[in-house]
Amino acid sequence: MKKMAILSAATLAVFATPALAAPGDSATADGAATAEIVAPITLTHVTGATLDFGTFTTGDTGGTVVVSRAGAGSITGDVRLVQGSVEAADQFDVTGDAERRFSITTGAGTVGNGTDTMNFTTDARANHTLGTDGTADFTVGGTLTVNGDESEGVYTGSYSVTVAYN
Repeated sequence: MKKMAILSAATLAVFATPALAAPGDSATADGAATAEIVAPITLTHVTGATLDFGTFTTGDTGGTVVVSRAGAGSITGDVRLVQGSVEAADQFDVTGDAERRFSITTGAGTVGNGTDTMNFTTDARANHTLGTDGTADFTVGGTLTVNGDESEGVYTGSYSVTVAYN
């Protein structure tokens, strides 16, 4: 009986021992990591440039003054550009990482003369690419909404422009 108890205990000990990992059940290797820092993207408004909707009359019912990104002015509705009016697109310079793509986002704006205001929307390319020298430029056109009851005078305002790497 004693032999049986010892044999049973030995058998249980063999089966109760945890299995040891056999060679080849695990492996270790080193991974690779990289990082790249690029030149920050910067935006500069060209000195003296402005989104210029020109000189016009409002008429009785108003309309719009449209300035293309190329700086060409046109009108709709009862608005009339006066002779000698000069319309112009706004201009910006961008610097950053050479040949990298970036997006352009422009906001709407308002111009006012202290008494009245007029709203405008802007028009710029959605995307652009920096040149091999890390520079690019772009223009912004827009559409000014004229109600027809605004007072005469010089109207000024602003709008936002944001560039970001894609």
